[in-house]
This record gives sequence, structure tokens and C-alpha cells, in this order.
Amino acid sequence: MIPVCFSGNKRIFEGLLLSVMSLAKNTDEELNIYILTMDLSDENTNFLPFTDEQMAILDSVLQEKNPASKTIKVDVTELYKTHLRHGKNHENGYTPYAMLRLLLDLVPGIPDKMIYLDIDTMCCNDIREFYDIIITDHDFGATKDYMGRFWIRYNYCNSGSLVMNMKRIKENGLFEKCRKMVCKKRMLMPDQTALNKYGNKLYLPFKFNEQRKIKADTVIKHFCKGIVFFLPFGFHIYNIKQWNRKKVHKSLKIFEFDGLYTKVDELKLKHPNCF
Repeated sequence: MIPVCFSGNKRIFEGLLLSVMSLAKNTDEELNIYILTMDLSDENTNFLPFTDEQMAILDSVLQEKNPASKTIKVDVTELYKTHLRHGKNHENGYTPYAMLRLLLDLVPGIPDKMIYLDIDTMCCNDIREFYDIIITDHDFGATKDYMGRFWIRYNYCNSGSLVMNMKRIKENGLFEKCRKMVCKKRMLMPDQTALNKYGNKLYLPFKFNEQRKIKADTVIKHFCKGIVFFLPFGFHIYNIKQWNRKKVHKSLKIFEFDGLYTKVDELKLKHPNCF
């Protein structure tokens, strides 16, 4: 069994569905998908948790490949309100859902080892290779941030794809330290910066968090922000997600996920209220 964690709200369901479908497509393993979500609609009407109907759709696509696979929805509303809502990074360039993984140590029943993926990731090969990485002496395994290693510091990691030693994290209080930091200090990328500061990291090759072109050995493709330079001094920042299909085709020249797009369109017809 391979446990994988995502976090988000109901508006981003198409991205979550595509990412989960890509995981199932590329492995025969049983997948337990933990989905952290919360209800903050008292401050933003868009901040609603994933619905049970959306979870049922995820279960159906997972179990089509392996009947033992399942989703586990984890409502962390009260945990977030207690530990993070009143911090300095509650409102920043990202939604509050980006920080939910910092609550994992407080969630009962979380496995001792698990994968965390941002919703804007897609699996291209068997996720088992990622999960099997030995991290006994580290808090997590991560790949360097493609641009951050130049602009921030050489060993700065991208936290959108992690294999986590939750047993060690609970014992050494890593996430508690990170929560305190993001509450006290205003930051551009709060949870990622805190994890870089306090985490004992095992550095992994880019195939586990490919932030540029997909290669033959790519396991996880991350549709994060990128930059294109134009001579002599120009540049363009892009932020194309896997659900931005026209841009994925036209700008990124990625066609590997077209079969999954077709399946998503079929599900949209059956469950229009979920998209």
C-alpha cells in the first residue's frame, strides 16, 4: 500500500482528479489517497471543502485500477483555525490550503511514511519508485527548486513533491517548528521556506519533481511557475497547470495526458455539479 497526501478545496477538483488518475494509471499498487481539506467559507465563499460526491468519483477511478485503493478525506478546519489561521501568512499569494500539510502530525492515523504532492503534479511513471526511497535518517526527501537554487540558495528545495518520514517528524517536532515560523514571520512562500529552514532533507534527482520538460524517467511532473528568458534582457513568467489544456498543448507541448483529459470530460457529463 502506498499512502499519498494532497490538500485543497472543491474548486480545484479537476486538478486533483487528474493527478489521482495519473497515479492510478502508472501503478498496480493499492493507493490510499489522504485529502486534507477545510471549510473557511465564513471568510471566502470559495473556500469550501471537497464534497463526498467528489470523493466518490476519486474512489471510482482508483478502484477501476485496484479495488483495494481508496480516498480518505480529512477535515482539518478546526486544526487550521487553532494553529494557523491567526498567523502572519494566513493571507498571502497562496490560499490557506497550501499550508495544511503542516498539520499532518496532528491528524490521528497518519502512516509513518507517506508521499505529499501538490495538486498541480502529474505522475508519469510508477510512484512506487518514489515511495521506496529510504529516508530513515531524514525528515523528508525532496528535489531542489529549479529556479530557487540560483536565486535563493543552492540547496533550496521545492516542497511540491515530498516523501516524508512522518514518524521522525512527529518525534522531532518539525511541523510544529514550521507552524510557529509561518505564524510569526511574513514570507513569500511560507510553508516551503519553513520546511527548508528546519527540515533534515535527503536531496533527490529532478525526476521526482520535474519542473521543466518531461523526460523518459520522469516520475512526477510539477506544473509550477516557470520563467523564459529573452535576449538580451527580457523574461516571461508563466504559470500553466495541467488543467489548462490549451496552454499545456500550445505552450508546453505536452500531450502525454490527453487520454486522461478524455476520461475527465466523460466524468464531467455524468457529474456536472462536481466540476
